[in-house]
Amino acid sequence: MFKSLQDLEGRWTLITGAAGGLGRVMADTLAELGASLILVDRPDCDLGILEQELRTRWGVKVLSISCDLESETSRIELIQRVFKGDQGLNCLINNAAFVGSSDLTGWAVPFEQQTLETWRRALEVNLTAAFHLCQGLAPLLRSSPGGNIINIASIYGHHGPDWSLYEGTTMGNPAAYGASKGGLIQSTRWLATTLAPRVRVNGISPGGIYRNQPEVFVQRYNHRTPLGRMATEDDFRGVVGFLASDLSSYVTGQILQVDGGWSVW
Repeated sequence: MFKSLQDLEGRWTLITGAAGGLGRVMADTLAELGASLILVDRPDCDLGILEQELRTRWGVKVLSISCDLESETSRIELIQRVFKGDQGLNCLINNAAFVGSSDLTGWAVPFEQQTLETWRRALEVNLTAAFHLCQGLAPLLRSSPGGNIINIASIYGHHGPDWSLYEGTTMGNPAAYGASKGGLIQSTRWLATTLAPRVRVNGISPGGIYRNQPEVFVQRYNHRTPLGRMATEDDFRGVVGFLASDLSSYVTGQILQVDGGWSVW
């Protein structure tokens, strides 16, 4: 009985940001559980290798679609393409995020220097695109067994930044990132009541994931985290498998903070 609850054979999951580290791990996890996949990422990302790896390793069906999530037109084309297929849709994972970089003008800089352009870009990808896909794909999710949405938020959608972590580094914590993730968290709750009872809507708020950040930052972060380390992508296999499957069939409107205890302080 328990094993059957995690069986995703015959179900389709769409993952945005599939080429990223977390997207790849979620795709691999759900493929292991039998899910067929629609991998979505930017036009400059090569999803072909990942697509072939998943087919070879798990024997599942995999489709790849390029989409610029900053573009409303591109999102509409994505939604239309999913509808034109005969596969249906059981799970939507809004994982793609505008995270910028330290060399992006107006992003990882003091508050007074953060630009409206980067603010708008972050909200377009992190919040507006997620809303658009949820709205556009809701009819498919409603008509599919186990229909559910998983929004990937962040601890910074719940909490303000601890600026002492960043001292002496070029890293930053832009206002737009936290605001967009906070909006995604509230959108998750709103959608959970709006799309019920046919579609469950939940979120995951990751803590910091180790990606070769400066050593001083990692040491400070580890010291502040009860489990004493940053996350790895593999730490999210269990929670995505839980939320995407019937293991969580009576769970909706919840934001699971997978953060090594960061949020208990």
